[in-house]
Amino acid sequence: MINSDKNIQEIQFLEQNLQNILFQKQAFQIELSESKESLNALENSSDEVFKTIGQLMIKYEKSKIKDELLNKIKILELRIKTLEKQESTFSEKMEKLRDDFLKEKENSKK
Repeated sequence: MINSDKNIQEIQFLEQNLQNILFQKQAFQIELSESKESLNALENSSDEVFKTIGQLMIKYEKSKIKDELLNKIKILELRIKTLEKQESTFSEKMEKLRDDFLKEKENSKK
């Protein structure tokens, strides 16, 4: 019974972590989508572009903004990939713990 309680607690812990990962991943995916849209808009714009810094809009070099966006996209894609690996690992652990729990429960009925 003690082992079952431990499994249940560990499953709950993994579920909470998995939920946090999914929230983070969703936020990064939204930011990635916005960054890609910004890059697309930048590429289709004239040579004169502006960057918002705080409450100011400052004329900025198009190439610098493009480099910043490309770098940001690369970082976001890497973060999403990392979160997907964590998501997969946690999901596999949860499945194993659930299977172990169900087997233990089944064996205790016999």
